[in-house]
Amino acid sequence: MDFYSNRYNHFTNRVQEIKVKYNIVSLLRLAIIVISFICIYYAVTSVYNAVLLCAAGIGMVLFIYLIRLHTGIKLKRDTAEALAAINKNEDDYLNSKALPFNRGIDFIDYKHPYSYDLDIFGNKSLYQHINRTYTFKGGKTLANLLLTILPQHKILQNQEAVKELAGIPEWRQYVMALGYQNPDSEQIYKSLINWSTAKPRRLPAWLNVMSFIMPVMVLGPLFGYIIYGNQQLLPISGYLFPVNIMLLSLITKLINKETGKSTEIHSTLENYSRILHEIEIADFNSEKLKALQQKLSNKGSNASSRIKKLSELFSRIDTINNLFVMVVFNGFFLFHVHVMRALIKWKEQNSDEIKTWMEVIGETEALSSIGNLYYNNPDFTFPVLNNNYNIKLENLGHPLINKNKRVGNNVNFNPQFIILTGSNMSGKSTFLRSLGINMVLAGMGAPVCAENALIHPLPILVSMRLSDSLSDSESYFFAEIKRLKLIMDALENQRAFILLDEILRGTNSDDKQSGTIAVIKKMLYRQAIGAIATHDIEVCNITKDYPEFLSNQCFEVQIVNNELYFDYTLRNGICKNKSATFIMDKMGVI
Repeated sequence: MDFYSNRYNHFTNRVQEIKVKYNIVSLLRLAIIVISFICIYYAVTSVYNAVLLCAAGIGMVLFIYLIRLHTGIKLKRDTAEALAAINKNEDDYLNSKALPFNRGIDFIDYKHPYSYDLDIFGNKSLYQHINRTYTFKGGKTLANLLLTILPQHKILQNQEAVKELAGIPEWRQYVMALGYQNPDSEQIYKSLINWSTAKPRRLPAWLNVMSFIMPVMVLGPLFGYIIYGNQQLLPISGYLFPVNIMLLSLITKLINKETGKSTEIHSTLENYSRILHEIEIADFNSEKLKALQQKLSNKGSNASSRIKKLSELFSRIDTINNLFVMVVFNGFFLFHVHVMRALIKWKEQNSDEIKTWMEVIGETEALSSIGNLYYNNPDFTFPVLNNNYNIKLENLGHPLINKNKRVGNNVNFNPQFIILTGSNMSGKSTFLRSLGINMVLAGMGAPVCAENALIHPLPILVSMRLSDSLSDSESYFFAEIKRLKLIMDALENQRAFILLDEILRGTNSDDKQSGTIAVIKKMLYRQAIGAIATHDIEVCNITKDYPEFLSNQCFEVQIVNNELYFDYTLRNGICKNKSATFIMDKMGVI
């Protein structure tokens, strides 16, 4: 896609341009501070000391200005570098060169009704293909969406939001770049939430009073000495200066208890502020995105400015670990007492909203990731929803297979359940996963890999990939039975979408056949919708007894020029051709 390669080239060039400005400002800062110190040095011996001191003062002002300018240029450089990297990653991904996105390994749950069986998380998973989040909350929100089938009204809201976000890729990428520059972690997120929910520790009333009186008592005599030259005033400041340090030491433990491990997250908070600001100023039209924006405006100010203020307070309180700042600033001003009081006040006024603000960031990132999926796959479609248990998909494909290799199939769950046959490697398991993954996408408000789709979102229950639960002393067979029990219990309460792949593998053929037929009958009785793959042709005969509920469909294999040929095309009927004997003979096994 030219969009990504063009933007990669643009931002790569932009980085080089900004680096030139960055280096120039760095040299100017160095030159000005050197000149300022030279002026101060010669001011003590030159008859023009007032002029030199004035020049030094102007130099210091320029130096402070250049520090701010330098910081702004660095921010632009970092953002441009992030945007270049984001577009490079996306271009590599679309050209099948790399899959450089978080795999969501922490979300793997072997006991979930479908996530492990459908490869929702892990290496080359659905999550890894979709995920474009860079905050912990964003990644967690996307994972939760993939693990949950939403009510229909929420699905429709998400569809509307995803369509809007897909249409503004530049905005999405800028928000991504903000997160990319300074990704947070679960530890950072939890430390912030724990801090916000803990009851604030108040400063003693007498210390609040002293924090205003003592700085005046220290600075008053000092200014008197400077203005009037009265040397008797100077010792007063000298005696009171260490008293302020002692006052601060009385609340050092209180400061540490209040801030805990949160003092070092000011850069992350500043990043949150920038992301929130972009959400606040965006001109959204969809109901869902507007609702998210409304959560950020309360108490007369927006969330971004309040989080930025918190970032500044944490940054200031963190300077207590800097010996020079701690001694000088507190000796003169009791600086950290004032910062602590402001931090406590901020917490009392705003801490109850932090979790909501983080949820807004998380939902926006998750929806943006889905929007990115749709932007990269404009041939995907948003399913039409219904309440009549109708599920019909035209040209259905597996969304994780390259579109140049993907084979689409039409499938209609009317009759409601499919018995699927086919030889090994013919595409049965891939087809079942295509069904499951697209139902998951539909249930979260994402587009599906199909030309047209009519879907009734249902709970998804799958038994396709099980492993021996050695830690629980379970065999493969017992683990499968437990999964089938879970499916049957769930069907007692509501209809569901079921996918089964070659069940009861650990039993003899007769037991497996009778057990499979019994499972199908019970699922029909409980009105399940879905498909079961089997190698047992005899199982397919049950469709004669339930023609209104069951259909036979298959994937065939052909032998062309003494080679196996799979077209991965779904057909009506029962599989006739076999491949296992041919493959073993060709490889010399038999």
